[in-house]
Amino acid sequence: MIKFNMNIVRLNEELLEVLAEAVNREVGLPNALITITSVDVSPDLKQAKIGFSVLPDNLIGTALKTLEQASGQLVLFIKKRMKLRRMPHLIWEFDATEKEAARIEKLIAAVDD
Repeated sequence: MIKFNMNIVRLNEELLEVLAEAVNREVGLPNALITITSVDVSPDLKQAKIGFSVLPDNLIGTALKTLEQASGQLVLFIKKRMKLRRMPHLIWEFDATEKEAARIEKLIAAVDD
């Protein structure tokens, strides 16, 4: 169990790990892979911005809607795994880092040709 008085960086890391497991087990999105890429809990612990990526990327909107609808279920999963006095509100955000990296790699490859 995780104690409440840990620092935010460690809380972010632990929450990312637990959420990755929770999404893998609890959230079903056929023919898609959702990956939790980041967690950023506010200093007052009231909210947590959760970054995610999804493959294929044409399912971004569907994945976002699915994650938002599953938030209550995911919170219950987190509560079973972590001991927190305050459960932050989950805010889902698409993380375009991988998509942008792939786009940049294609541009670089096109310049090299």
